[in-house]
Amino acid sequence: MAVDEDAAAQSPSASGSGRWGGWSPLPPPGRLRTLSLATLANTVGSGLWLAGGALYLTRDVGLSAASVGAGLTVAWLVGLTASVPLGGLADRRDPRTIRAVLQVCQAAVAASFLLVDSFPVFLVVAVFETLLASGNLAVRAALVAAVGGPDGRVHAFATLRAVANLGIAVGAGLAGFALAADTHLAYQALVVGNAVTYLVSVALLLRLPAYPPLARPDRVAAAPRRGRALRDGRFLAVSGASAVLALQWTVLTLVVPLWTVTRTGAPPAVVSVVLLTNTMLTVLLAVPLSRGANDAARAARAMRRAGLVLAAAMLLYAATGGLPSAAATALLVLATVVYTFGDLWHGTAGAGLAYDLAPPDAVGTYQGADGLLAGLARALGPGLLTLVILDGGAPGWLAVAALFAVTGVAVPALTRRALAVRSAGRPPASTAGEHPADDRPSAPV
Repeated sequence: MAVDEDAAAQSPSASGSGRWGGWSPLPPPGRLRTLSLATLANTVGSGLWLAGGALYLTRDVGLSAASVGAGLTVAWLVGLTASVPLGGLADRRDPRTIRAVLQVCQAAVAASFLLVDSFPVFLVVAVFETLLASGNLAVRAALVAAVGGPDGRVHAFATLRAVANLGIAVGAGLAGFALAADTHLAYQALVVGNAVTYLVSVALLLRLPAYPPLARPDRVAAAPRRGRALRDGRFLAVSGASAVLALQWTVLTLVVPLWTVTRTGAPPAVVSVVLLTNTMLTVLLAVPLSRGANDAARAARAMRRAGLVLAAAMLLYAATGGLPSAAATALLVLATVVYTFGDLWHGTAGAGLAYDLAPPDAVGTYQGADGLLAGLARALGPGLLTLVILDGGAPGWLAVAALFAVTGVAVPALTRRALAVRSAGRPPASTAGEHPADDRPSAPV
């Protein structure tokens, strides 16, 4: 499915220049812009809830922090079970319609947090929320593949990641008003605002054309076999390696903040600087750094690079221990810059591998399996990494760095094994039915 790198570099949509309009992460008018706007609306709500949800549940509802944490852990482990089935459904039905229906359901569940008054009620609502969220990620991946087409789906993924970070930043900023007020009404407004953003996203999604299975360009005639992704051991090996590197998400969002305030001389406010640095670099660099991950072989090399760069970032974080304020602050920011490059290469490489190693008629199912493994990493990461790093200190950072480096180096070999099976048994995604010229999105993606 490889797209020529020189041609990609000259494309305005691939390079982030031309019709992109300066610093805006939004693509030119067309289907990808419509999907980007839907994502922006949705992630503004995500930012509202990420910044204020825990405080709403503890300060307004009255749950303990421990019960909220335990409930969310259980909910996410249950929610992972929806990833593969709903991804498979997106292979057999229109992913745009499925995503719209799921988001209407998510709006209702998000609003139902207003009814939470005890731990059992919270757990029920949280389980429904995570079942929908986990399944929706796989459906979204199938929709991105349909909108972007075989040669544009990794670029579309990177675009949506940049837009999502912008939306989360905006939502988190808006949540600050509710948190500053710290009243029952303010927290209720935060919950309602999150629910409304799902409905705005649905309205935008419905402006996209339908992508019924028989009309989708990456669809082949044979019906997908149920559970095929979970039986594809070579694909799962590649996806599992990507999931190991996905432990880095916990590093930035949990380990680095706790390490900063307990093991370095940097002031607590530096945590905000670190997170803002990552967010802004992601908005600016997600699309430019996505080039070269359009096919599995190139994506595997990008994954190797990601593992090595993430390992270097872990070593830099380790070096901040015990440093005085100014030096610790400077090194934390530098480490976060390095980390962000590795994070972005990992994200786009993971998308390129999951798309290109999947049979063209089972993109949603394979994305669901990939999401299942990544979700397990998210679930296990907090307990594992806090134990290894916060209790282990610098040797813990070194162990995680070694894990990332070894995993990244292993990905090209694992990918070659998976490609050998694909070459022997099924055609590459890029030759399995391209978009006809008159059926491409209205702007290049």
